[in-house]
Amino acid sequence: MASPLAILLSTYNGERFLAEQLDSLLSQTWRDFIVVARDDGSTDSSRAILENYAKRHPDRFRLLPEDPVNRGACASFALILETVLERVPELELEPAYLMFCDQDDIWCADKVERQMKLMRETEADDPSVPILVHSDLQVVSSENQHIAPSFATYQGLDTRRNRFLQIAISNLVTGCTALINAALARRALPISPDAIMHDWWLALTASAFGKVAYIEEPTIRYRQHDANTIGARRHSPAKLTRWSHWRRLITGAPNPHLLEVGHQARAFLRQYHADLSRGQRRGLWLCSLLRVRVGLPQKIVYRFARKHGE
Repeated sequence: MASPLAILLSTYNGERFLAEQLDSLLSQTWRDFIVVARDDGSTDSSRAILENYAKRHPDRFRLLPEDPVNRGACASFALILETVLERVPELELEPAYLMFCDQDDIWCADKVERQMKLMRETEADDPSVPILVHSDLQVVSSENQHIAPSFATYQGLDTRRNRFLQIAISNLVTGCTALINAALARRALPISPDAIMHDWWLALTASAFGKVAYIEEPTIRYRQHDANTIGARRHSPAKLTRWSHWRRLITGAPNPHLLEVGHQARAFLRQYHADLSRGQRRGLWLCSLLRVRVGLPQKIVYRFARKHGE
């Protein structure tokens, strides 16, 4: 069976929800796909569940060799991506399209079909352009009970802030909704060890050298539970008039997340320096200053960087 689409799945101690996710993949209206999975050193039955599904659906599942090493989500997905690109002819993935899948969500039945439709529309003029397609998500509880109809609204994300430097500061792409073409996959590799997550690195690459397309409607039921790697958190606007906020602004320690943003920006600048525009290089250099380990200067740099990205 020719399979121009590969769904990349990394599991880690996900036995509780994994079967329901796999069933949602098998229920897709788009039938031309394979699932390429790697277990990231689980100590539960995740690997056994994958092997069971591969045995029952050999035309759908390809498992990477058993590996006891726990690399973490970003490195594990990067390894799967590299492996798939190396084996494109063997997997009959030509042209290759790749989606990323978490172990604990539930995909809407038409998720792949809707995203592939937008992908083909976006790359119609030039398939060689790196492209990333992503979407909103519906937030649900561990028991699949409704929490919020829109992840973007729930998180307070402005999906219109999708220019390169804006994405360098704040990621808008949730990896489990991402679909990429082979042009983006090859352009983004190798994913730096300083990448915060694979989806953020891919979004940066697509916005720098290609296109990012967005579906405003949810394509996934995004499950929230006590073992989420990142998860969804309700947005609460800061109350700037409170003295405690201003005290943290002046005397507080640096924001650990912004430190990571700074390291990621520096890594991206180093890897693609020769291919970036002068404005992109200047913006990344500014973001790299977020590595400063003093609270007030870091926040000043952050505000300058946000202003520079507008």
